[in-house]
Amino acid sequence: MTMLTKIGNSQGVRIPKAIVKQAHLENADIEFEVTKDGLLLKPTNKTPRSGWEEAIRNSLHVEDLDEFVEIDLDLKDWEW
Repeated sequence: MTMLTKIGNSQGVRIPKAIVKQAHLENADIEFEVTKDGLLLKPTNKTPRSGWEEAIRNSLHVEDLDEFVEIDLDLKDWEW
């Protein structure tokens, strides 16, 4: 257990190293989310477009995007 500590005009929390490691927060940019039970700390997602496919699937309520999108991956006819 820990307590809030005054840091200038803000407050901070010391997180034990073992918990930081277990939560995969080492050297990570952290995002905060206020929940009904308190505050959730999680590493930010730095990968561009990461999570887009899942978001599209959820918004379309489909399991297979191929029903809606036909992608031609035959790159030999493409001009670069």
